[in-house]
Amino acid sequence: MQRSMMFVPVALLALAACTGSKKAGEPAAASSGAPSTGKAIVIETHSDSSGNYFKPNQVTAHVGDTLRFTVVTGVHNVHFLPDSNPGKVGLPPASELLQIPGQTVDIAVTFAPGTYYFQCDPHALLGMKGHLTVE
Repeated sequence: MQRSMMFVPVALLALAACTGSKKAGEPAAASSGAPSTGKAIVIETHSDSSGNYFKPNQVTAHVGDTLRFTVVTGVHNVHFLPDSNPGKVGLPPASELLQIPGQTVDIAVTFAPGTYYFQCDPHALLGMKGHLTVE
């Protein structure tokens, strides 16, 4: 019995080491999975007396750049909706909700040149929308 009780803490330690979890208080980050070869373009997400918005909401990028959406205030996500981007392929899925100031989601720009629409799903009807131009 004593031997099996020792196994549980060791197994939990091994599992924790494999998860790659961050220290408490560190912002979580997500990635679209594609490697970045260009610059990081920071796009802030806000909820304040001015409303809910991306800053900036018009972005120009190149293939290989990374869009880094960063929460300043509020709870937001980023979604490149397929039906709002007709004929566009390789769009990332909607991100999870970001809730902690400083929390980020990175999206590698792997899209073909063109203009792309994105939004925050919870605040789209309140005008939280943006456009990405890939050159």
